[in-house]
Amino acid sequence: MRPIALSLLATLVISACGAAATAPSPTTPIFTPRPTTAGGAATATQPAPTGSATSATVELAKGGSFTIRFRADKAPKTVANFVKKARASEYDGTTFHRVVPGFVAQGGDPLSKTDPARAGTGGGKQPTELSDLPFVKGAVGIARGGDINVSNDAQFYVVLDDAPHLNGQYTNFGTVASGMDVVLKIAVGDKIKTVRVE
Repeated sequence: MRPIALSLLATLVISACGAAATAPSPTTPIFTPRPTTAGGAATATQPAPTGSATSATVELAKGGSFTIRFRADKAPKTVANFVKKARASEYDGTTFHRVVPGFVAQGGDPLSKTDPARAGTGGGKQPTELSDLPFVKGAVGIARGGDINVSNDAQFYVVLDDAPHLNGQYTNFGTVASGMDVVLKIAVGDKIKTVRVE
């Protein structure tokens, strides 16, 4: 009985970690260090309020655009951070460095502008905001590393098909309201021309 219980536990741990063979996950292995408090915890940058922002339109340099409808009711700090970065033009010129057909198109890494070889490792930290929003086709999430409580503050992804194994594991802060046909044609290296907050 004991070997069966251990085998079952190992299976659950592997599934929860999103093993690449069965359940890939949007990750970012390295975070840019941030100053820490006296207790050693990373200090979080307080994002600007979103005001009346309810959506953002991502325009690609190759043409085409898609609109993200925010879910500030489920991930207020993440939405505020995204809005702040978009209004400061921080996403302009970044690329989609990871595209996995049937899974995700991921971009927004600031390193993709200055050091493309390291794209996927840049960005800072922000708290993960888990919710009951499902990762269905068109859901927009935030990449993270191994610590479920700490997400990247720049890299975002759009789910290209339903990905229920991501539910409750990543911040889900919006959904593609229009332009999903454009998202499905994103290729590695495609640049973001601009992100307009509306």
